[in-house]
Parts: sequence; C-alpha cells; structure tokens
Amino acid sequence: EVNNTFTVGNVRITLDETTVNELGEKTSDVRTTKGNAYKLIPGHTYTKDPTVTVKKGSEKCYVRAIVTINKATKLDEIFAPGVKLNTILTGTDSTKWMLKDVEKDATNDARIYTLEYYAPVDASADDVKLPELFKELVVPTSLTNGQLAELQGLEIKVEAHAIQAEGFASAAAAWAEFK
Repeated sequence: EVNNTFTVGNVRITLDETTVNELGEKTSDVRTTKGNAYKLIPGHTYTKDPTVTVKKGSEKCYVRAIVTINKATKLDEIFAPGVKLNTILTGTDSTKWMLKDVEKDATNDARIYTLEYYAPVDASADDVKLPELFKELVVPTSLTNGQLAELQGLEIKVEAHAIQAEGFASAAAAWAEFK
C-alpha cells in the first residue's frame, strides 16, 4: 500500500497604514487596517503610507496594489487630464513599486492605478514588510476654496493582492489569470 499526502500552500498578506488624525498627524503606534479620515487644507502634507506585509509561511508570491481615487473628473479639471498618481500621493519608491496601469472608470468617476512590487516575495521564514506604496498625501497651496469644496468626499481606496509565483512565467502571466 502506498499512501500519498498532499499539502496546500498559501499566501497571506496584510495591508495597513499609520493611524492619524484629520490633519494627517500620527496618533498611535498601532497601525490601522480601516483607513483614516482627512480634512483637506491647501499647502498641507498628510501621512498616508499604506504598507503590504507578506506573512511568514507564505509561498513565494507576486504582490500588487490597486489604488482607486474617486472624483476623477474634478481632479482632471484641477490638475490636468489624466492626473498622475504622484501629483497628490508622494514618496513612492519607483525602484520597488512599478506603475503598471492607469485606467479611468467613467461609471464611477474614478481613476484606477495598478502598482506591482518589483520582484517575487519570499516570506517562507519570516514576515516581509514591503516599502510603503507612497508616504504622503499632498494638497497643493494653489487650491482655492471652490476647488476644495468640489473635492468634498474625495476617497482613496487601496487594495493589495498577492498570488503565488510558482507555476507562472512572470507577474504579468500571474495577474492575467487573476482578473
């Protein structure tokens, strides 16, 4: 008799950011997974540092983040059509996080940015905390009260995804299967 036992691998990640008050000032050493609320003021810089951690015991994996910003039409009017992600969210390490795609969701008046981590992540032995997607939200000093009012309800949604690297020739091949 021959008995075969199969185990299943897994990939686990977390996404969190610094807990801040409405002015973007750190209020706790405990990071939040729920997000923060901000009060927009011209010329102000806010801590906004979403960070992905691949948890210990995960299979080697590809990691990406999807950043969705609503009010795309208003942002285009204020900043220029096709506003770049780094116009308001700064501090991305472009040697670690690569901007792979930008699309406009006309139905929801949103712009969707896809960033991929530069290499597969191996967290077999320990948690691997990746560099933050960006570090700050910057409100330009040139914004008027009227423009700020038009941005009332601005939301920045960040999702993180991971998929095992084994079995895929590249990150592009893996994400093509994950639609």
